[in-house]
Amino acid sequence: MTADLSKYTDLHIFAQAFPDRFFQMGMAEQLLMAAAGGMAKEGFIPFATTYAAFATRRAYDFIHQVIAEEHLNVKICAALPGLTTGYGPSHQATEDLAIMRGIPGMVIVDPCDALEIEQAVPAIADHQGPVYMRLLRGKVPLVLDKYDYQFELGKAKLLEDGNDVLIISSGLMTMRALEAAEKLRADNIGVAVLHVPTIKPLDEKAIIEQASKPGRLVVTAENHTAVGGLGEAVAALLMRKGVRCELDSVGLPDAFLLARRPADPPRSLRHLHREDCRKN
Repeated sequence: MTADLSKYTDLHIFAQAFPDRFFQMGMAEQLLMAAAGGMAKEGFIPFATTYAAFATRRAYDFIHQVIAEEHLNVKICAALPGLTTGYGPSHQATEDLAIMRGIPGMVIVDPCDALEIEQAVPAIADHQGPVYMRLLRGKVPLVLDKYDYQFELGKAKLLEDGNDVLIISSGLMTMRALEAAEKLRADNIGVAVLHVPTIKPLDEKAIIEQASKPGRLVVTAENHTAVGGLGEAVAALLMRKGVRCELDSVGLPDAFLLARRPADPPRSLRHLHREDCRKN
């Protein structure tokens, strides 16, 4: 199901292959979510696809009241999350995770690459209940294939290990974290990268285990505003569990951002200087 964006989310390929299972709802995101809820009530597993900005802002009330409150089995697949488009603030869903995290029972997934998207789709289909999954569109890179990676809903994965820095990341920022780890390794700085594809519920055990290791600078990295996303979720978890560590975050500013080319990184990890990493 989509709201007039089949061409721009590549659903036209699905529509050609399975015309009886494709529904074009027009430029009506609220109708899209309401119809998805109705289909779920009839026993179907609808995948409602649009841009993240339109799903979370225009259709929030319908997601909250129609889908989430009744715990309906709807999968919301949202393209252009965070700062991944040059269309400007109207299309930049820099706060989508914060919006969706507040909905009870909503599972949130932020895949890193094409491999993880491919693995996550059947996993969220098997999950009983509403899911919000971010999507990258166009030519999506492969990052996780060399790690013998297997997506598990609700589980974080340690991709790299190191004693000096721990980067807890999600989505395309895991790609940036791995790049930073490689560069810092050349300076004899060991960087661990914990990929957290499921934002809600968090893999609390994995995060606590890694953040509790002494002498590490812990950094969260996300393609999302610093308000209400992965960074604040991790900080709240560590505070509740009494984990003492030096914690920093990389995220987007709390502001309406100018248009930007999709190829640009949301914000780099270059602030992890050698001195910062060694001060512990």
